[in-house]
Order: sequence, then structure tokens, then C-alpha cells
Amino acid sequence: MDSDDARLIEIAARLSALPPDAFVTARTAAAAETGDRALAAAVKKLRKPVLAAWVVNVLASTDADALAPATALADEFREAVDAGDGAALARLTARRRDILRQLVAAAMDAASRHDVEVGPAARGGVEKTLDAALRDPDAAAAVATARLLRPIEASGMEPPDLDGAVSGPFDPVAAAPAPTDDLADRRAKREAARAAAEARRHAESAERELRRVEEEWRAAQQRLADLEERIAALDLERERLDADADRARDDVEDLGSRRTSARQDASQARKAADRAEP
Repeated sequence: MDSDDARLIEIAARLSALPPDAFVTARTAAAAETGDRALAAAVKKLRKPVLAAWVVNVLASTDADALAPATALADEFREAVDAGDGAALARLTARRRDILRQLVAAAMDAASRHDVEVGPAARGGVEKTLDAALRDPDAAAAVATARLLRPIEASGMEPPDLDGAVSGPFDPVAAAPAPTDDLADRRAKREAARAAAEARRHAESAERELRRVEEEWRAAQQRLADLEERIAALDLERERLDADADRARDDVEDLGSRRTSARQDASQARKAADRAEP
């Protein structure tokens, strides 16, 4: 990360946690203070967070320790989802609900200290965002930046949509806290389990394809055998028909000769009969 990106991230984090009505003025002042035309232009493009995102930013910037359980729980949750471990998911879901209630209460308290009213819709966005941070490591990293622009949501197997969710440069991997030895070990095991599961899926797919090809091969073999049997039967039938045709040909020749003789005899008999007439 270059120095301009680092400065932009610092400015974005500072602005994103300011009371909403102070954002525009503070952004203008921050741009003027940079002393750098390109950086000033980037600062001027920073957007004001929506209310729900601002509430989460205040919590992340004033009480980072409150979010400490999020990364570990999110990693465990993703591990259980990837492994399809129903028992672990049930256990983690109960923990997630308890931690979520605590985080939402802390976020509301942080917002109230700024005399900002948070209505039901914004509170719902806060709950979704903090819930996402407890479900997904990338969402937890986004929340920890204190630079959210909008609420985020994570559910099921799909990763959260973080496109345009964070003010300034954002890399989930770089933003995530360094894993502890235990967390790194769990991640390594999760990756190994994921690789093993993928290898199993590939092997099962290859075995299904083998069974399909073998079935087609056996069917082709049977069809060939049937056709060869039919060809043999037809060959025998042709030999029989050839013999019948030879006999019929002989009969035609013999009967042709007899027909000629019979015709001559009939002609002579007719002539004799005609002469015998008085």
C-alpha cells in the first residue's frame, strides 16, 4: 500500500465516524489540508455513510474491543458452514445471537452519545451488518475498518457483497487482524478439509462418469452382439434363399422346355383335329 492510500484510508476512517451533519464540512477541510492535488481529489470523492453504517463505524472506532469476538466467531461459523457441521452451526448460532445482542446495544449506546436518533430501519441495518460480521471473516474485516458506507448482509453459503461497501481502499485480507496460532490452525484445517471435500467431489464425479461410460460401453457391446447375431441369421437365410433360387431356376428351365414341347404337341393335335372334321 502506498502512502497516498494509507493517508486516504486514515482520512476516510476519521470522516466515516463523524456525526452525519459534520461530514461534508469535515471532508472539505480534510481535502484542503492534504497539500496534494490527487489526494485532495480522492478525498472529495469520499461519500457519507448511510445512518446504519455510521452507527457501526462509531462502534468500531470507539470500542474496537467490542468487535474482537467477531473475527474468531466468523471464522468458526464459516468453517462449520463449509464442513456442513449442523451441531457446530447450532452451537455457534446461539453464541452469535448473544454476541449480536450485545453489539447492537453497544452500537445504539455509541450513537446516543452523539445525540443521533436511530429509527427502526437504521437499527435493522445495524443488526444485519453486525450479524454479517459474526458470520463471515471478510464482513468482519469490513466492519473493523470503521469505514462502512452502507449496511452489509451475509446469509447461507453465499459470501457477503462488499462491492462499494467500504470508504477508500479496502482489501479484506489486509484489513483482517493477524490470526492467532489457534485461529491459524483452524483455518489451515478448514482449508485442508475444503481441499479434501473438493477432491472427494472430483473423485465422485469421475466415478459417476466412469459408471456412465461403462454402461454405454456395455450397451454398445450388447448392440454389436445383437447385430452380429442378426447378420449371421441373415447369412444363413441368404444361403437358404440362394439354394431355393437355384432350384427355382432349374424348375423354370425344365418347365420352359416342357412348355415348348407341350405347345408343339397342342398345335399338332389341333391341326389333326381340324383335318378330321367332315
